[in-house]
Amino acid sequence: MQPLTPNLKTSPASVEAVLLDRDRSILQFNERVLDWAYRKDVPLLERLRYLCIVSSNLDEFFEVRVEPHLTANKNRDAKGLYTTASFERLSQAAHSLVASQYALYNDALMPALAVQGIKIMSHGERNEAQRRWVKQYFEREVRPLLIPVGLDPSHPFPQVANKSLNFIVRLGGLDAFGRANDIAIVKVPRVLPRMIRMPEKVSGGANIFVSLSSVIRGHLADLFAGRDVGQFSQFRVTRHSDLAVDEDEVKNLRTALRQGLQHRHFGQAVRLEVSAGCSEYLSDFLLKQFDLPAGALYRVPGPVNLVRLTQLIDLVQAPHLCFPPHAPCYPTQLIPGMSYFERLKQGDVLIHQPFESFNGVLAFLREAVNDPQVLAIKQTIYRTGSDSELMDLLREAVRRGKEVTVVVELKARFDEEANINWSEMLESIGAQVLYGVVGLKTHAKMMLITRREGRQLNRYAHLSTGNYNPKTARLYTDWSHLTADAALTADIENIFVHLASHSRLPKLNRVLLAPFSLHQKLIRKIHELTDAAAAGAACRIVAKMNALTDDVLVHALIRAGQSGVRIDLIVRGACTLPAQVAGATDNIRVRSVIGRFLEHPRIFYFRHHEVEELYLSSADWMNRNMLRRVELAWPVTDPVQRQRIVDEDLVAYLNDGVDAWDLLPSGTYARVKPLESALAHSAQAALMVRYSGQNDEQES
Repeated sequence: MQPLTPNLKTSPASVEAVLLDRDRSILQFNERVLDWAYRKDVPLLERLRYLCIVSSNLDEFFEVRVEPHLTANKNRDAKGLYTTASFERLSQAAHSLVASQYALYNDALMPALAVQGIKIMSHGERNEAQRRWVKQYFEREVRPLLIPVGLDPSHPFPQVANKSLNFIVRLGGLDAFGRANDIAIVKVPRVLPRMIRMPEKVSGGANIFVSLSSVIRGHLADLFAGRDVGQFSQFRVTRHSDLAVDEDEVKNLRTALRQGLQHRHFGQAVRLEVSAGCSEYLSDFLLKQFDLPAGALYRVPGPVNLVRLTQLIDLVQAPHLCFPPHAPCYPTQLIPGMSYFERLKQGDVLIHQPFESFNGVLAFLREAVNDPQVLAIKQTIYRTGSDSELMDLLREAVRRGKEVTVVVELKARFDEEANINWSEMLESIGAQVLYGVVGLKTHAKMMLITRREGRQLNRYAHLSTGNYNPKTARLYTDWSHLTADAALTADIENIFVHLASHSRLPKLNRVLLAPFSLHQKLIRKIHELTDAAAAGAACRIVAKMNALTDDVLVHALIRAGQSGVRIDLIVRGACTLPAQVAGATDNIRVRSVIGRFLEHPRIFYFRHHEVEELYLSSADWMNRNMLRRVELAWPVTDPVQRQRIVDEDLVAYLNDGVDAWDLLPSGTYARVKPLESALAHSAQAALMVRYSGQNDEQES
């Protein structure tokens, strides 16, 4: 690998570096995503999509990262996690991010959409014909599904599901029984679309939409005959949603998780969103009901759930306001019409997704399913989605009499239900379904195919940095690695046996496996380069991942940098390592690349003089990945293949002059200033151009 940054002077002495806050770093990542919604070089509907993505990310942040006792007590233990002051700073950052979202939505995106003839029309803006149509829609489609609940001793505050849309109404006058109970709740049914297109007869042919909340708001009075509707507001509560199942105590993890899913929507509240105009009387009432402090209240000047605006993007037929369609090419290292098994005997194959098609992986499995010489298929399943051709192929393999073993991770967050359904389906038709090791998530992505060839049984494998999900394979950047390497496939066989039998794992030839060897090997490798650099050797570390938060690895990198190792880290999301801090991390550069596709590969590159090592992996450098998950890292030993990864996924991204952000000594990120030179490039855009000249995607 050629030098990618100028030589940096070595710190004369170690200086302690204060690590960055993980949760603040997650919010900073979302600020970088939101920047795409600000960019005028991005198509308008795509800018709206990025706004929605940030809202979805924030939902998950609150559901998973903000623990219930934090919102209640604003305190944690003394091990450096949270104090009242640090939690207040985090809350302030979250409020600031939400405020930026709605300012962008109201002041930039909605006016720009209106210029394009796309408008979400409020009740006050509708003319008489439009109001009549909305009234008819309300009576026909909405009202039959609404049950307003007036609160009294026999009608307590109803159960409100996580992230559901609701109205709270303050009523005047007396009810039918002469009582003055003044609060009512209206749940908005989730089965109804949140965006409704007005028909041409009342829209004048324009793209005019009404929101479901606006439809209900305009007819609240119709729901409370004889009462005066005074104050009202939309509201939405976010609840802690990380499933907690004691695997040591349950006899059937699948059953326990299915039962837990029934309660996920009603976990402890952590955030309350209300309309900006919500009265203090109503917001205080809701805060008390959900046992939340004032800091958990978010007043929003617009839809309380921006995520649902993705429906608008789907409803508007305006290709010129979206990214041009990206068609991945047929994998360049495959030969159309040639058997995968014959091709892999010639050498390994790398597929760079989504620039090259994930269909290459599906075709590999499809050939194995249809080949009578294939006797067994083993695969891990983490996130495949609810509608998956891959799972259909596994089902067909069982039908054809092959031995199919599937390791299903039931605790893949927010994919639990789909994975439970798949596991039950496969088990019902005779597949061997396993759930990995108690207490460890199986996050490794691997497939092993055993084929009879003459008197021998030969193995072929697929390893990946990403999930077996055809939909996300078009949206995430990842590497797929197809191999017939005997040492590597033997390792994968041993790992599957270990996951099934829980027997002692034999020494592996090539693969580094968490929670056994991966963490230790990475630390040892960093220490070796640290010592070599201290002795005057030229040493280099480049690592790409989604998150870097493991304290041991972070401190090892800091010490390596202080010894003279040049380190570049491409970390998409949370990073707790402070970069470019004088006297502490001068030799470490951290950057984040946010592009059209979600950056997802994990790549670890080490160089001592001219000796290079490169690993692909399923693991981020987080404590949970290293010690509480089954993860893989495997070497790419072919020099040509290794250089391809270096060129396309390390050099290109370290020289990205358009979509990259650099972590500053202050702990904040600054977007690189695009060079006026013609050399300025976006790594993702360059890869799309490079592969667009290849053959069109086709089936093998």
